[in-house]
Amino acid sequence: MTESDVISLMLVDDHFVVRSGLASSLELEADLVIVAEADRGEDALALYEKHHPDLVLMDLQLPGINGIDATRELCQADDSAKILMFTTFARDDEILAAIDAGASGYLQKSSGRDELIEAIRRVHAGKTYFAEDISERIEGLQSGPSVTLREREILRLIAQGQANKEIAAALGIAEDTVKRHASNIFQKFGVADRAEATAEAIRRGIVTVDS
Repeated sequence: MTESDVISLMLVDDHFVVRSGLASSLELEADLVIVAEADRGEDALALYEKHHPDLVLMDLQLPGINGIDATRELCQADDSAKILMFTTFARDDEILAAIDAGASGYLQKSSGRDELIEAIRRVHAGKTYFAEDISERIEGLQSGPSVTLREREILRLIAQGQANKEIAAALGIAEDTVKRHASNIFQKFGVADRAEATAEAIRRGIVTVDS
C-alpha cells in the first residue's frame, strides 16, 4: 500500500471518549489514519486548514459552531472538502440541512463499524453514502415543495404557540407577511391549521417536541 492509498481523517466530536474509541477502531484499518481531532466547530475550521484531511467525520451537535454550520464553512473554504456526518440524530430537517451545507454522507452512531468504514471509503472516492432508510426519506422530502429558511423560523414560533403579531415582532417583519408565510406553509404541508402544521413540522424534524 502506497501513501496515496491512505485516507487521512479528521474527527470532530465534543466527546473525548467517542473520539478516542473511533480513532482506535478506525486505525485498525491499514488505509485509515487520524491526522486531527476537534471538539468544537471553530477548531475544526482551523485544523482543517492546517492538516487538509481527505475526509472529515463530523458530529451534528457541537459547542459553538454546530456541525452543519461547520460543514458549510469548510465547504465554502474548500469546495473539494469531503464531509461525512456521523451523529446520534437523524431528523429530516437536519439531514436536509447537512446536505445543503455540502455533506456527502449521513450516518447515525448506532450504525455498525463495517458500515462506517464503507461510508468513509465511498465518500472519499467521491460518492455519497446514506443509509437505506435515510435515502428513502430524503427522496420523499426532496420530491415535495421545499420549506424556506424564513418559513422554518415561523414554524418554530407557531409551535411555541405564538400569535402572528408576536411572530412579526420577534422576526421584525409585518404581520401580513407572517400570515402570507403561514398560508404558504399550510399549502405546502397540505394542512388546514396551525395545530396540523405543527404536527407535520415535528414529523419532518423541522420542529422538535421541546421547541
